[in-house]
Amino acid sequence: MIKHLFPIILSLALLLVLTGSCKQKTTAKNPANDTTAMSEMQKNVNAYAVVKLTTDLSKLSAKEKQMIPLLLEVAQIMDDIFWQQTWGDKNALLDTIRDPYAKQFASINYGPWDRLGGNKAFIAGIGEKPKGANFYPADMTKEEFEKWNDKNKTSLYTIVVRNADKSLKSVWYHEAYAEKVKKAADLLLQAAGLAEDAGLKKYLTLRSKALLTDDYFESDMAWMDMKTNTIDFVVGPIENYEDELFGYKAAHESSLLIKDKEWSAKLAKYAAMLPALQKELPCDPKYKKEVPGTDSDLNAYDILYYAGNSNCGGKTIAINLPNDEKVQLAKGSRRLQLKNAMQAKFDKILVPISQVLIDPSQRKYIKFDAFFGNVMFHEVSHGLGIKNTVTGKGVIRKALKEQYSGWEEAKADIVGLWMVSWLIDKKELTGITVEDAYVTFMAGLIRSVRFGAAEAHGKANMMCFNFFEDKKAFSRNADGTFKVDMEKTRQAISQWSALILSVEGEGDYDKAVNYMKENGKVRPELQAGLELLKTANIPKDVVFDQGKAALGL
Repeated sequence: MIKHLFPIILSLALLLVLTGSCKQKTTAKNPANDTTAMSEMQKNVNAYAVVKLTTDLSKLSAKEKQMIPLLLEVAQIMDDIFWQQTWGDKNALLDTIRDPYAKQFASINYGPWDRLGGNKAFIAGIGEKPKGANFYPADMTKEEFEKWNDKNKTSLYTIVVRNADKSLKSVWYHEAYAEKVKKAADLLLQAAGLAEDAGLKKYLTLRSKALLTDDYFESDMAWMDMKTNTIDFVVGPIENYEDELFGYKAAHESSLLIKDKEWSAKLAKYAAMLPALQKELPCDPKYKKEVPGTDSDLNAYDILYYAGNSNCGGKTIAINLPNDEKVQLAKGSRRLQLKNAMQAKFDKILVPISQVLIDPSQRKYIKFDAFFGNVMFHEVSHGLGIKNTVTGKGVIRKALKEQYSGWEEAKADIVGLWMVSWLIDKKELTGITVEDAYVTFMAGLIRSVRFGAAEAHGKANMMCFNFFEDKKAFSRNADGTFKVDMEKTRQAISQWSALILSVEGEGDYDKAVNYMKENGKVRPELQAGLELLKTANIPKDVVFDQGKAALGL
């Protein structure tokens, strides 16, 4: 959303504001306020394609239309909380920036670090992006945290602060952000009062309560039970990507969605196939012994608004929730395909990349339906495999700590592609071929690794690209383009799936660390290809023209 740069000299009052709420702030001169840096900042902003988020609102009832402004207001509150979690006082940063392009770039990145540029600081004197964001004290070490005896310290829904005596203390989100959370909860109740769909009304009511208690189980279960709603609203602390120190803390976000019922009807049959797909996974039987929930569903949506964690840096084009392992085992999960955002990335980024880096003879395989299928089954595969280690180390998320997000995204990528292959072979997925799926996946890998390996999705894609390279699943032509070997790709898919599922199933933290350290980076073969993209003026990602004005409200 909105990101920007630092002042020449911070006043004493500003320093007092920033001390408790931000990390690694500095009084260094800010080049973004220097006219000599404006052209570079303008390039940074222009690297994002602007996409307008809208849909046909005529499908909504009068009361549903009245709900939209209320939900947009809640989304903006989630955005404000995310700023606090990742940086601190948003206005203390943005209000000091004179260069409009620098301010816009800081807004896109929710702070002074370029999220699609390896989290490199674009403000002079700013250090590295803190691994723990603002979830932990800036001076806290991992060792201090591990020795600290506190039952709530690993909760998704607490921040860690220091007491007056410098000891550590857990604070629940509903206490840390009390004023904002209370306002959001009240607005959700107002929206629930307008809801005509019984499932949506129940979910919004329970979600309002959850924001005030940090107990999300009942509202997650209610969200899973929604089947006939047109409006959907993802809201609250959801993903833990922002906490790169331990991967424990969930960050606030929101997504406002309108269901595309025609597309959703086409996808319904795949949810019922999850237990059968689980049995077919290409891995040791012990890593697939759990039975996935059967209430999982697949639906397509137009997204109307992104806020908070879902809006920073690279934008998500599909959602798989809830993350709670207990809910997943009981009911499965819901997979939301964001069709309008997906189409935008396909048209503006993936197709242009394929014209530069995919072998000319294989460009005919670049298809939106293949891209849609790959992304959809990426989300489906989050629900496959197991949630609890076979080694008695507890849930995989806790066993792999900060490594979990990267490995889980890697699993979703490759197991999703395995599922596409399997379904095509069984004639359950029609309209695309394995060639379409594999070549479009390759172009999608290149699209994603342009982000580097600074966050979970980037690390996942780098490991996959390098594994495929080692297995000779593709070759690089003299002109720099990549050519996919279909049979070797098929073999590599099964092998990479088996490796990931074993690391997760064993909860092998040391192997996860060492393997990612060795393979989660850009190698010369890929770097040479990425160099060809630098002069092609292909957007890095998208930013959104969104909100009431974009919707005509």
